[in-house]
Amino acid sequence: MSTLDGGAEWRRLSEHYRRMSDSELVGLARKRSELTEVAQETLANEISLRRLKVPPEPPSAPSRPAIPEPRLDPAEPESVYDEDRRLVTIDTVWSVADALRLQRLLDGAAIPFFMGPEMATGVDAVTSNFANGVPVRIMNIGVPWARQVLQDYFPRDEPESERREREEATKDRPVRCPKCHSTEVVFDDLIGEPPTTEQDSPQQYEWTCDSCGHHWKDDGLVRE
Repeated sequence: MSTLDGGAEWRRLSEHYRRMSDSELVGLARKRSELTEVAQETLANEISLRRLKVPPEPPSAPSRPAIPEPRLDPAEPESVYDEDRRLVTIDTVWSVADALRLQRLLDGAAIPFFMGPEMATGVDAVTSNFANGVPVRIMNIGVPWARQVLQDYFPRDEPESERREREEATKDRPVRCPKCHSTEVVFDDLIGEPPTTEQDSPQQYEWTCDSCGHHWKDDGLVRE
């Protein structure tokens, strides 16, 4: 490019960048490696004149690995994915209502699941008696995301013995923020009176996360 052409290009780009908003300039600066040398210099000059700061682009969230099909047929040849496809029980549901609650959460997180020995992929297809407890299983590869889902699952119909076991298993676990999963959580307040009957509403706990500022209420049970 000749000196004359270079000057014309500089003026053209200067006028173009001058018409852009601050946010547009910052976005373009994050892709400066894709620009020509003249464009980079012109852009840097405009950003300097406006005294803009170009923060680094936030890292992208790790993508969820593709979930393979479960290995349901024992005669199927073994593969390197067998451990990922191994079915594990993440919880047991004791009523249709609780099963639907858990199904909505798992569906929302795109986690395939199987209920009961009939391997039902939906509550409507379950033929087992919920009063006896119906196990809910997923593939091993989905367990980390299922743990996050279970933080929002609050069964209402599980037997007293199961409820006590759940509370015992979770009482020593740290409270985590449901938004960023930090353990830097501060207890704010206890809402309501202690229930005297099963019909009474349970007390609610108020929490605030020191890491992200998220504020929420729950029943005080820690779920992973």
